[in-house]
Amino acid sequence: MLTREENQLLCRVEGEAPMGQLMRRHWLPACLIEELPDPDGTPVAIRLLGEDLVAFRDSDGRVGVMDRYCPHRRASLVFGRNEDCGLRCLYHGWKIDVEGNVVEMPSEPAAACAAQKVRHTAYPTHEHGGFVWVYMGPKAEMPAFAPPPWAPSPATRVSIVKIAVDCNWAQILEGAIDSAHSSTLHSTEMPPARVDGAKATAQHWLRPSTDKAPRMLPQQTEYGFKYAAVRRPIQNAATHDYVRISVFVAPATVLIPPNNLYNLANVNVPIDDTHTMFHFIAWNDDDKPGIETEAWRKFCAAQPGIDLDAGWRNTRTPANNYLQDRQAMRLGSFTGIRGIPNQDISMWETMGPITDRSRDRLGASDVAIVEFRRVMVEAARRFRDGGPALGAGPLETPQARLRSFEGIVAKGVAWQTLGTVPADGAPSPQPATATTP
Repeated sequence: MLTREENQLLCRVEGEAPMGQLMRRHWLPACLIEELPDPDGTPVAIRLLGEDLVAFRDSDGRVGVMDRYCPHRRASLVFGRNEDCGLRCLYHGWKIDVEGNVVEMPSEPAAACAAQKVRHTAYPTHEHGGFVWVYMGPKAEMPAFAPPPWAPSPATRVSIVKIAVDCNWAQILEGAIDSAHSSTLHSTEMPPARVDGAKATAQHWLRPSTDKAPRMLPQQTEYGFKYAAVRRPIQNAATHDYVRISVFVAPATVLIPPNNLYNLANVNVPIDDTHTMFHFIAWNDDDKPGIETEAWRKFCAAQPGIDLDAGWRNTRTPANNYLQDRQAMRLGSFTGIRGIPNQDISMWETMGPITDRSRDRLGASDVAIVEFRRVMVEAARRFRDGGPALGAGPLETPQARLRSFEGIVAKGVAWQTLGTVPADGAPSPQPATATTP
């Protein structure tokens, strides 16, 4: 468990909070590219790390992310006119370009040349992997944008579920790295089956194990940590293990074990101390078929206009019990809640905005949770005391080469060797899987 001081250090991200300042040294997803489809289109209100921002695509197609409020009298630029390579405030007509230059001030005398003296807070942006990314830290420390492990190249096919969640970022991330809960909370969607590995269908993710109590084996890394959840397979249990490897990439990404159709990732961006934008990503850059965005959102019960409102907020809330169907539970559904993310959200949100982790009673299945808390609390302390931000510098293993893993492997195989793409880009040698009798 965490002390209350450690929990605050882990969860708080606003203002000068060490964790938020650490995150500002990374490129963060600000919004989806699909939210800014056209030049001079509708601006989008976003909020990151407790800071109100506006995103827009200018006449030349460049994306700007800046302070939401006009530097003149603090009116909202979300309602501004997006025209002629700038966002124009409706109040007095001040216009600001994507770099934060105030280029027009029609309410001021031309002789004053006041526009040359005013700069607005604006952040560097980059488009990749379905997201507009933003860097919110000191310009002198800005790293070059590096492709994330779930979109290693521009050709990567990415489908993204986006949901605003009413709790802090760490509660969500702990759910993503908790392999043990999937055998219970998601047991209807992830049923055991006599298969040779994780198999996706239109309704289920089949897995080759009935084991609900995996052995957890962590390994700390320069980018965060990874761990193996080792289960007994249904077939050939005497000679083989079913291994699922999850990878935590600081500050807020988890590579989830894949299935036969697509790879999986989770990226959690703090909106503020007690709200988070959750992204559930299905991706592939190999010979897997993948899944289209609308099919992915339908599978997750997270379709905008159906399951989510225009602000990516869930129609399933504590007030309506997440639309839990008790009759469906009597007929076989374990949770009565549609969609894997919604089942998770019902757990995360009902813990409270920032739950008191000093009251946790952890067990053997919580090894990954303990490791995550230890790594990130230490990282926040080290950064607060003048050290580097975890994962923000050059890495021996670039993020684009990191991979999660799942498969039936012979007992004794070193799990640490599984998943990472070699430096030469060649396919990783895979251990022999169990044969089906």
